[in-house]
Amino acid sequence: MRRGVARRRPWGPRERGSFTAELAAGLPALMLLLFAGLTSVDAVTTRVGCVDAAREAALAAARGEPGVAAGTRHAPAGAEVTVTVTGDLVTATVRAPVRALGARLPRFSVSGVAVAAVEPGAPGPVP
Repeated sequence: MRRGVARRRPWGPRERGSFTAELAAGLPALMLLLFAGLTSVDAVTTRVGCVDAAREAALAAARGEPGVAAGTRHAPAGAEVTVTVTGDLVTATVRAPVRALGARLPRFSVSGVAVAAVEPGAPGPVP
């Protein structure tokens, strides 16, 4: 750069502080997206746990073991496990609450369902 020549700034005097204003406007939207993303990941993780617990409960009941106990062992915290027997089919449903990343927001629930056939020779399905 030559001496004596003033450096020209890439912004004018009226544009001073525009980055701060844009950041102040965009930061709440970014935080909302982060909040929604983390809540979604938590909901998907809880749902996978519910499906796994329902599968374990249905298989245990189909073998003649207590299905609710098996489902409760594998279920996420606070989950509700129900096992019903209809003919030669065992249906297990696990429902668990998911709390959004804020203590004051309402909870919503996710569930998982699994169906298994009663195994031949089993002593009878136990819900």
